[in-house]
Amino acid sequence: MQYTKFALAALTAAVLAGCGGSSGGDQTLKVKYTAQVSFGDSLSDVGSYAVGTIAALKGGKFTINGNNTSINPELTGKNWTEHLAAQFGLPAPCAAQTGLDGNAAQGFSVASVKHAGCFGYAMGGSRVTNPVGPNNKLTGSALGALTVPVTTQIANHLAVSGGKFSGTEVVFVMAGGNDLLFQLGGLQASATAEGTKAFGSSLVSQLAAGAPNPQTAAAAISLALQTESARPGSTSTTIVAAAVTAAARAGNTAAASATVYGPMVVTAQAAAAKAGADYAAKTGPTLVTAMGTAGAELVALVKDQIIAKGATHVVVNNLPDVANTPSGLGKDANTRALINAMVSAFNTQISTGLAANDKVLLVDVFAVSHDQASNPGPYGLTNVKEPACNLTDATKNPLGSSLVCNGSNLIAGDVSHYSYADDVHPSPFNNLLLARYVAKDLVTRGWL
Repeated sequence: MQYTKFALAALTAAVLAGCGGSSGGDQTLKVKYTAQVSFGDSLSDVGSYAVGTIAALKGGKFTINGNNTSINPELTGKNWTEHLAAQFGLPAPCAAQTGLDGNAAQGFSVASVKHAGCFGYAMGGSRVTNPVGPNNKLTGSALGALTVPVTTQIANHLAVSGGKFSGTEVVFVMAGGNDLLFQLGGLQASATAEGTKAFGSSLVSQLAAGAPNPQTAAAAISLALQTESARPGSTSTTIVAAAVTAAARAGNTAAASATVYGPMVVTAQAAAAKAGADYAAKTGPTLVTAMGTAGAELVALVKDQIIAKGATHVVVNNLPDVANTPSGLGKDANTRALINAMVSAFNTQISTGLAANDKVLLVDVFAVSHDQASNPGPYGLTNVKEPACNLTDATKNPLGSSLVCNGSNLIAGDVSHYSYADDVHPSPFNNLLLARYVAKDLVTRGWL
């Protein structure tokens, strides 16, 4: 779908009060909510990790943090759930649980605390049911993100609300992105490992073939290659050099010449690329199936743990167009096609499982984010392909993430209308657009 400038202007006027145009809510609301409860991941996180070093770096949310309206009015530091709380005339949402379980020496070990009266359960890295998401300590990450899954987030809310929802709150659910990113990351790591194995096998066999005793030479070259690969600080250049040196010592003196070993490296690289691609092609379909399962799990949670427990106004956002984020755009065509299939599998489960429920409002975030990617102008977006945050300067952004991005570590120039803060997370302006889009659907349903 495409929005004209006129339509955007009308939409802005309709939801201006709480989505950027006023500090308070609209007193003519059709439905008066007593509370706002949100479940999900980093896209809705209002500060679960705003502790320790993260707080010291003036971060805590996955966008451009802090009130930078002095730089530009759109750089509010707010995410979409905060804008909507204002629209409803409710207090600013606060994180239901804060803490980090990471490296203490780096300031990433902060006791987990649950905050009474705070219903912002969404947490960066969280998946639908699996407790191990991106940056969880079990992945080896020094950050030690808690990544409490949505299933546990809901259980935590029920534990403090008498085991039920009142029916007078608005409930936001937006999850699944980390199920995709985590599984995709695992696939890419395994594909890389397969490629590395194929590279070594090809190079060793080629170098050994020119030695007086190929079998003995292969063993020596393989050992040298493995030893150098395991050495901290090794590079592809040093690994090849170690293998070549071992080949020369094993009797293939000609291999010491770049004109000889150079073509061998090219052949080995081709073998690596094919092995990695073959592995991804074979394993990719299992990720699509897994995303369908995650979508079905989220549907079950909404039905059995939210609606069945009393909620009457549940807003469920589907997954956005992940393939058109800066991260997705950096992938090859096959990987982007896989991402699209994974998103589609998840979103199909959401739409088929919840479409007929009159207590659920489905918001098609994929449609609007896809349109933004190809038609940014009418949305007021000036860049939909590059991050607004400087992610490469470790002195300014040691995590390379929007989690610690603020007005002091942006790229040069006016980034106030950039779509993305980092590789996958929206800027404050795009969070405002998302809030307006959700509000528009709320108005259409008669829930706002």
